[in-house]
Amino acid sequence: MPFLLAPGPRRKPSAPPLTPPPSRSGGESGPSPHRSAFRPDIEGLRAVAVLAVLAFHAEIPGLAGGFIGVDVFFVISGYLITGLLVREAISTGRIRLGDFFSRRARRLLPSAAVVLAAVAVAGAWLTVPLRRTDLEYDVLSAALSLANWRFVSQRTDYLAAGHDQSPLLHFWSLAVEEQFYLFWAPLLAVVVLCAARAVRRGRAVRSVVALVTGALVLGSFALSLHWTEDSVSLAYLGTPSRVWQFGVGALLALLPWHLLRGPRTLRLLCGWGGAAAIGWCVVAYDASTPYPGYAALVPTLATAAVILAAIPGRGERNVQGPYGVGRLLAGRAPRAVGRLSYTLYLWHWPVLVLAEARLGALGWPARTALTLAAVLPALATMRWVEQPLRRSRTVSELPRRGLAVGVSAIVLPVALALVVGTATLHLMGPATPVDVKGLPPGAVSGPSLLARAAGASPGDGPVVPNPAQARKDFPPDRDCQVAPEVTRSPECLFGAVDSPDRIVLLGDSHAGQWFSPMLALAAQRGWALQELVKQGCPLPQLAVDSPQLGRAYRECDTWRAGTLDRLRTGPKPRLIVIASLNRYTTDRQLLTAAWEKTLKPLRATGAPIVYIEDTPVPGTDIPACVSGAPDDVAACAFSRAEAVPADPLARRIASGAVPGVRSISVNPALCPGNGPTCPAVRDRILLYRDDAHLTNVAAVVLAPRLERLLTDSGALPAATAPATPAAPAAPGADGWTELLRDDFDGPAGSRPSPADWSYDLGTCYPGCPAPQWGTGEIETMTDSTDNVRLDGKGALEIVPTREGEQWSSGRIETVRSDFAPPPGGVLRIEASIALPDVTGPKAAGYWPAFWTLGAPLRDGYTGWPGVGELDIMESVNGRDTVFGSMHCGVLEGGPCEEPVGLTSGPQTCASCRTEFHSYAVEVDLGAREVRWYLDGRVYHRVSAGRMDAGTWKRAVDHGVFLILNVAIGGKLPAADGATAGPATEPGHPMRVDQVTVKVKVKGGEGGGGSG
Repeated sequence: MPFLLAPGPRRKPSAPPLTPPPSRSGGESGPSPHRSAFRPDIEGLRAVAVLAVLAFHAEIPGLAGGFIGVDVFFVISGYLITGLLVREAISTGRIRLGDFFSRRARRLLPSAAVVLAAVAVAGAWLTVPLRRTDLEYDVLSAALSLANWRFVSQRTDYLAAGHDQSPLLHFWSLAVEEQFYLFWAPLLAVVVLCAARAVRRGRAVRSVVALVTGALVLGSFALSLHWTEDSVSLAYLGTPSRVWQFGVGALLALLPWHLLRGPRTLRLLCGWGGAAAIGWCVVAYDASTPYPGYAALVPTLATAAVILAAIPGRGERNVQGPYGVGRLLAGRAPRAVGRLSYTLYLWHWPVLVLAEARLGALGWPARTALTLAAVLPALATMRWVEQPLRRSRTVSELPRRGLAVGVSAIVLPVALALVVGTATLHLMGPATPVDVKGLPPGAVSGPSLLARAAGASPGDGPVVPNPAQARKDFPPDRDCQVAPEVTRSPECLFGAVDSPDRIVLLGDSHAGQWFSPMLALAAQRGWALQELVKQGCPLPQLAVDSPQLGRAYRECDTWRAGTLDRLRTGPKPRLIVIASLNRYTTDRQLLTAAWEKTLKPLRATGAPIVYIEDTPVPGTDIPACVSGAPDDVAACAFSRAEAVPADPLARRIASGAVPGVRSISVNPALCPGNGPTCPAVRDRILLYRDDAHLTNVAAVVLAPRLERLLTDSGALPAATAPATPAAPAAPGADGWTELLRDDFDGPAGSRPSPADWSYDLGTCYPGCPAPQWGTGEIETMTDSTDNVRLDGKGALEIVPTREGEQWSSGRIETVRSDFAPPPGGVLRIEASIALPDVTGPKAAGYWPAFWTLGAPLRDGYTGWPGVGELDIMESVNGRDTVFGSMHCGVLEGGPCEEPVGLTSGPQTCASCRTEFHSYAVEVDLGAREVRWYLDGRVYHRVSAGRMDAGTWKRAVDHGVFLILNVAIGGKLPAADGATAGPATEPGHPMRVDQVTVKVKVKGGEGGGGSG
């Protein structure tokens, strides 16, 4: 909020000035136009602004436009701050930035620090743990004057919706103002410096600054209009789109109004007209007003009119007059509220939000009473914090003391937030992603969520995911749930991406929550999954508004039309699965017509269509609730009637009124029985990640039930069971023949199967044709279980260790070296791997890898790179990236651009260190290419056309053997900018869940990944 330290009330001088004022030449020199005399009307105008905001936040009926009080404050700030700086520039020839920021720091920051500290402490008592962690992040951003950008990021993120209001949301305007100070004062100092020769002539300085201000006002206002059209959160909370309002106030201080002697009637009309316009905005504006945009012009210019009406003209000292609005604003009561406005603004919103966090939603009378109660801490803060520091001669004597006060006011809440936040995170447990491979199997049918023996209980223990994990438990579909501003989905193919058969998952984020089970069902059948999902966009053809964009959701209409056209003109899917939030409208006739407009082109594709009924919508932040009641999750149950309303489309499908569409529902498992409430947790599975969406864990557990429902409906063929290890040579129904599969089952600390794996030892192959393995790495490879072992939970661990300065690690390769694609067919090599969970300086030199070498290399271990090398997965230095490469040809240069190879470049994978991901390579002789996959998605290809036929054949048309290792140091980590050193931390394993090798005979066709 703009609560600048204006000069205080004028004191009668004890003696007349000893020297006459400086002479003026044409009114061009001397002090700035609007003299430093105290403006009591502006203090009263602050009261109007803060009361408008308080009425808005108290939700008093008829005052929904009170948010424009912020605009009033911004204009006041621009006027006062610019007048203060320009007066100093004209009087002294420069702007002392140290003095300026010292005054601002001791005026604004200590009171804010008291509120932030109080909120940090009160939040630990009044809020649930998960909400508490959010609050401490809010405290950090508010203390660092970045609150507006934190809230911009939250409000423009559709998938972060559904959380409670922050008690520090109002700090966005303080952040805007403080960012303006940091920008405006140095800018004016530079302008004054450039005009140094003319600095004693007031008009020169004012003219240059006015030109700069005018340009900023026009540019900022244009940006505000643009952002209001595209992203209302960014327009409302962003500093660049608010600068023009400060600029309007600045122009009031810069332009020569003091040379004008306007008629008193005109002044009266100007002042009262501005006041009336401010009042009209408070009454007429509401949440539906596009804001700021053009609508912000009214309160901004109205505030300027009120200020302008009382600017003294030539020869005038006081222009209030008996009937001017300034006389009313300068009254004792408005000025008293105006003096309190800063601390009252700081305190009222936390009081409201924290009270509701404890008591629940309140009506406007209670909110008004709480707002009035905030006067008490506001008065205390003004009396014992703001005024003493403001008047302290000790603090104000030297600028550095005021700055020290400001720094201390930042450090205190930051330290409190870190202490409370760290303790809360420790209380809630880890926020690392859940390994879905370790989840218990879901029930295929019946009332239970999980499959278990009759009469067995789900057992005790923590919920999965825990609340911190649930908040981030999204489907692993990367950016395929496209954001509100996007109008076209990318290809978003997963699984067997080259298969002619695919499942299309279509709808809004309530369709996107089914990504993981649909990918599993597609992969079991050797099909692809295509995800066409847009956030907050109803699949039925309804016109809606986007809360994130703050306007009509035109991008939704464009996306929907384009997506339906893609399905109409593209290859026919094997199955189309649709889902959508079931509450975009309550008008059933409108909804029925809207669904028909969407289903008609979908039916025209000829593909089976299955509608998954919408899942329960709790309407409250479930992870936050569970974090506050970990031992009584029943307390987080929610109303069935509100969460599971009647589904008109499902009823019409059941009645046969929608031919060609089937309907299924998993709601009997999510909200069983017919009681009044639905559970938030079932069988220790936390079902919701926010107030409306399932956790990915819940969706994965529901996969068997979904498969049964889809197969029972006839929309999905039953999957063929995979070939067993006892008969590896038998092709499956999908055409794949498994040559190797190792799930690394065995006792903890044991070795991998010697029938499948052998060890590489030392620092090079026998005979040392290439010392240090040819790569410069520094470890010694061993067969010790300290370096290579099973973990007893179905995973292999390869662990680098260090004794003194000597590193050891593990490197194993398959006994077989005859893994080759059949003539015209495909070889697929795949592993599920979690990279070493270490990053930063501790990871310097780490180099985990999964790769192959051509079998001819074993004949003396010579002939590289011509025999071919396929690096399926490599990563260095703990980066959140992975990459794949192909080596071939000759040692330097050649078709594979050695020694670098034909590489994919880094592929971002933020969770590759903390959870298992699938890495695969396919050598497809029919399509004459090699393809690299990450989690079933192709990210790199090398075709035979990039080299001559002989080089291609020598590189890929033969057997290969597989290698798993973690190297330390070497040329590649060094090229990435890090080498192993004292800070490198040993003991972080690469974990391998399984390795699979299989082949498919496809003749001249292209290969298809199995996912």
